[in-house]
Amino acid sequence: MSLSLDATQLDRYSRHIIMDEVGPPGQKRLLDASVLVVGAGGLGSPVIQYLAAAGVGHLGIVDDDVVERSNLQRQVVHRDDDVGTPKVESAAAFVHGLNPDVTVETYETRLEKENVGVLADYDVVVDASDNFPTRYLVNDFCRINEIPVAHGAIYKFEGQVTTLTPDGPCYRCLFPEAPEPGTVPDCATTGVLGVLPGTVGCIQATEAVKLVLDEGDPLVGRLLFYDAMDMTFETVPYRRNPDCPVCGDDPIDSVADVEYTDACAVSLD
Repeated sequence: MSLSLDATQLDRYSRHIIMDEVGPPGQKRLLDASVLVVGAGGLGSPVIQYLAAAGVGHLGIVDDDVVERSNLQRQVVHRDDDVGTPKVESAAAFVHGLNPDVTVETYETRLEKENVGVLADYDVVVDASDNFPTRYLVNDFCRINEIPVAHGAIYKFEGQVTTLTPDGPCYRCLFPEAPEPGTVPDCATTGVLGVLPGTVGCIQATEAVKLVLDEGDPLVGRLLFYDAMDMTFETVPYRRNPDCPVCGDDPIDSVADVEYTDACAVSLD
């Protein structure tokens, strides 16, 4: 790996380069890295923004939605002029304007079993999705293919973040099955504090950068809770479940037979 950075890059990333934990080698790792962000909404926006600013050289963005005016209260990579535009296009334009070092691959689609294989092309996946079927699909595929995941979720004034690596517990160890459909309302029904996904998404981006740099202590086996109203953070440990169908003692080797509907359960029959 060449450590050569041009004059513009030395200037742009100077605050990274002077840090012992990053330096020129770490910045080159970021420039050579590929990270896929699943979702370009509330959580995905700050993730995309800060990964691009940090110089992650190849960003993938998956989203099948278009920008609506109600998104603009929290989805900070989109602008009023982007209303009606696919979110992946708006997000890519934002990245191009922020950092020309970053190439962007867009996937204007919903992540499904049929196209989930695209995740295998990336070093790290950030789960910024807003639904349980996608979360379980990302967890299962990435665990089988040994891809680390920075997971986040938000609800009204609260957020949670955890990091899933090949040698730690997975999302199913934490939540064996999804809640019953309709029991967890979305932000269109309950609302969400506009600045909340900024905090949670920044933590996810931090975890992704740490994974690329192989520095620090990621949130592996730890679920970080954030309460914006009380301004408190709490970390709850969790362990690998030996009976987990995805990372336990007798794991599945493919997502092909898993139905990502309702409880997103894995049949062991």
